[in-house]
Amino acid sequence: MTESRLSAAVHDRLDGLLDPVDERLAVQYPGNRDEIQPVHTIYVSAADATVDTPRLWGEQAIALLDSHAHVFADLDTENALADVRVQLGRKPVQDFRIDFEDGYGRRSDEEEDDAATSAGQTLAALSADPAGPNWSGIRFKGLPAGERRRSIRTLELVLDAAGGVPDGFVFTVPKLRAVEQVTATVLLCEELEKAHGLELGSLRFELQIESPQAVIAADGTVAVAQAIHRGAGRLTGLHYGTYDYSAACGIASRHQSLEHPVADHAKAVMLTAAAQTGVWVCDGSTQVAPVGSATAIRDAITRHHRLVTRSLERGYYQGWDMHPGHLVTRWLATFGFYRNALGAAAPRIQSYLGRQGGDVMDEPATAQALAAVVLRGLDAGAYPESEVLRLAPSADTNALRHLVGRTTPITGEH
Repeated sequence: MTESRLSAAVHDRLDGLLDPVDERLAVQYPGNRDEIQPVHTIYVSAADATVDTPRLWGEQAIALLDSHAHVFADLDTENALADVRVQLGRKPVQDFRIDFEDGYGRRSDEEEDDAATSAGQTLAALSADPAGPNWSGIRFKGLPAGERRRSIRTLELVLDAAGGVPDGFVFTVPKLRAVEQVTATVLLCEELEKAHGLELGSLRFELQIESPQAVIAADGTVAVAQAIHRGAGRLTGLHYGTYDYSAACGIASRHQSLEHPVADHAKAVMLTAAAQTGVWVCDGSTQVAPVGSATAIRDAITRHHRLVTRSLERGYYQGWDMHPGHLVTRWLATFGFYRNALGAAAPRIQSYLGRQGGDVMDEPATAQALAAVVLRGLDAGAYPESEVLRLAPSADTNALRHLVGRTTPITGEH
């Protein structure tokens, strides 16, 4: 190897310039965190939420599946319906948010106090239930001047009634409009932990992106990117608010949708800003529920399945579900997407791990993406590891985790 003609002093200057950059980037972009992202979040009004809600949603979803089996069968391209039915009976809900904002409305302080206490007890019970959601929490009214004290009181009552921070607890901050609101939320978490004797760092939150100012600030900067890096490790996700965001952009109500261009723009900015930060991006909801006439139900089922599939194809692996009937199409589209992806990805992963030839010569970044989608399918329960190994004998879970840079070490020779 030919020696460099640059002097040691030049190398030192370069190190002096770039070492701090490397350190900063490592902090700002640590990569995906080693937790399983839920496939969805359900929002239920605090007036209606109980410990039985996830089970009841699952039962109602199964009833819809059974009564409109022919409609779902037409959408089942990957033979997933039987497994969807099992999922709905075993663990239909992965993330449960008790809503004190739009879905709850304005009520007397006494009524909301009682609802907050009940919510805390519900969340504590669900977190202790093996069949309960992996993630749960509340959406409070936010931090604007007129709502701030009410929101904080509700959060405190929930935590007190829960006996602390339940496993998987996260609270949603709606209507982000300025990055200073994130700084304030971090401060709120720190002070609540001190005042209530909670473990430091135990409170985490997500931001609801439902205003254009959360995407592009007044000075032209990307506000949501700044918000992520003000989260101090407590920010877990960005949730798109379909209808508030569309309305704020002046979109007529009949055209407000997850697939409107303004929605695609906002979510693409969110996804780009959150990339490699460990912050998840969650798509919004559709207000079209499978109710009414047979034709209306068929159209709603087909629409939701298409929207979920579209979101998955665009890299939004989580979305809102607002009706029990949405659970069927959520799980059917999710299982179908990952099973289809596995069929294409597994042979390429096997070739990459074996350094074999083939029609496609994948680079490390591509192998990482292929492994990531297979792991997501495993996390979602779309298929067992045995099915992955049948298609790619070298691609056990440790090998896949190694490819995507997760912390579990690779074992054996691959």
